[in-house]
Amino acid sequence: MSVSPVPASRQPGTVERSVTVIGLGPMGQAMAGAYLDAGHAVTLWNRTAARADELVARGAVLAPDARAAVAANEVVVLSLTDYDAVFAVLAAAEGALAGKVIVNLSSDTPARAREAARWLAARGAGQLTGGVQSPPSGIGRAESSTFYSGPAELFRRHRETLEVLTGADYRGDDPGLAQLYYQIQMDLFWTSLLGYLHATAVAEAHGISAEEFLPYASSTAASMPDFLAFYAPRIATGFHEGDVDRLAMGLASAEHVLHTVEAAGVDGSLPALLVETFRRGVEAGHGESSATSLIGLFKGV
Repeated sequence: MSVSPVPASRQPGTVERSVTVIGLGPMGQAMAGAYLDAGHAVTLWNRTAARADELVARGAVLAPDARAAVAANEVVVLSLTDYDAVFAVLAAAEGALAGKVIVNLSSDTPARAREAARWLAARGAGQLTGGVQSPPSGIGRAESSTFYSGPAELFRRHRETLEVLTGADYRGDDPGLAQLYYQIQMDLFWTSLLGYLHATAVAEAHGISAEEFLPYASSTAASMPDFLAFYAPRIATGFHEGDVDRLAMGLASAEHVLHTVEAAGVDGSLPALLVETFRRGVEAGHGESSATSLIGLFKGV
């Protein structure tokens, strides 16, 4: 099979560009589809080739191997599970990497993003690290956003190509920054989602459906930006006085939540963790301080 991009039918007035997409899970498929929609010639590779069938039917070209996929275009978008998968693919394509721009949208730690950038630089390639803040359904929408970091010149040169996928939020030269911003967003997202699921489980244990609980859960979620805006400048200046909330009060509240959960027969491990965290802060002498003083506990200072 040819590894050169084959032009699909283009809408009048579009400018043909080319890009390689490696990794065809739901996110990679959405990305390849967005490039096709935007009039790009798209080369694909995926370990399970059948995942490319619908995209090939739309005009994409399936490369026979990772090396051919990388060789086909200057810009290579990686949408893989983690950096173990990234290194496996790049090692197989090592001889084709010189001069390539690897847009690495795979998830892992900032340290691994820096490691990959160094490895690629030693082989004549550049890396733009990305952290996509959207599900597959948001790909191709300007209102979605992706964190990017890496060489500023590469970002400027390829920004238009990147913005086919989502809006682009450039964080700086350090290749680890995009992953850092992405992971701290995921830290907040997953803990918030687990809190919602746990509260819903308690509601349902008492005969309150998820639909009935929804407006109240939404109201609590909608109040959070005000809390964050209030606390952020205090945290930045190290002001943790208990003038509006106190850690000891938070401990008592968390204990009440735990007792309610246990009485409902719902797993109490999540609120028990909250109780333990508040208790550690109180035992460290911060009972009269704001709950924001827990930041020191989390940082080990």
